[in-house]
Amino acid sequence: MKSFFANYRFYCLILGFLFFATEGFAQSEASRWKGQFAIGINSPSSSGFVPGFESKPVNFPTINLGVQRMFKPQYGVKLDYGYNRISNNGDSPYFKINYSRINAQFVYDATTLLTFLPPQIGIVGHAGPGMSFIKPLSDYADNKNTFFNAMAGIEFHYSISRTLSVYLDTSYIFGFGGDFDPITDGYGSFNGNLLTVTVGVSISLSGCYFCE
Repeated sequence: MKSFFANYRFYCLILGFLFFATEGFAQSEASRWKGQFAIGINSPSSSGFVPGFESKPVNFPTINLGVQRMFKPQYGVKLDYGYNRISNNGDSPYFKINYSRINAQFVYDATTLLTFLPPQIGIVGHAGPGMSFIKPLSDYADNKNTFFNAMAGIEFHYSISRTLSVYLDTSYIFGFGGDFDPITDGYGSFNGNLLTVTVGVSISLSGCYFCE
């Protein structure tokens, strides 16, 4: 009889270990690969335009698409693409610009350090280099521009489930564009910095065979 209870306790311990190990593995697997989609607004720096040209202080849309890979619960990397439309304000000559970028970024999840946060809330920082591609439309279509950038931002996540969260992202894109030469190359174009604010969803692309 004692042997039976000893074996019973042993099997319970094994089952308990497997339950918690599987639960933890499911959580980490679901967070390993994520896809992100966000939409919002942008605000370009006024110094990025040649004299006489000025954009609206707030422009729509900004669209971001990304794939994120976490190597540990706290850190990982992501590759993302952003599209921004910029247009003139009422006092400037008419122009519209397509500003697109691609960035490789380091990702740091600070949630585990901020123990006072509710369990549904997460805070993630990201930063990394990239390229910006400027394509003016209409009369200034020839004044295209390409330059390096460095991007940094912070995301505030609200978890809906193990595999889905909604988030607010605020990012600043610093452009390394040189002066326009000659200045007419800058008509209707842009070589400055960009602030973006977007709202999006982050969806798990891995581990869903463990999900409820």
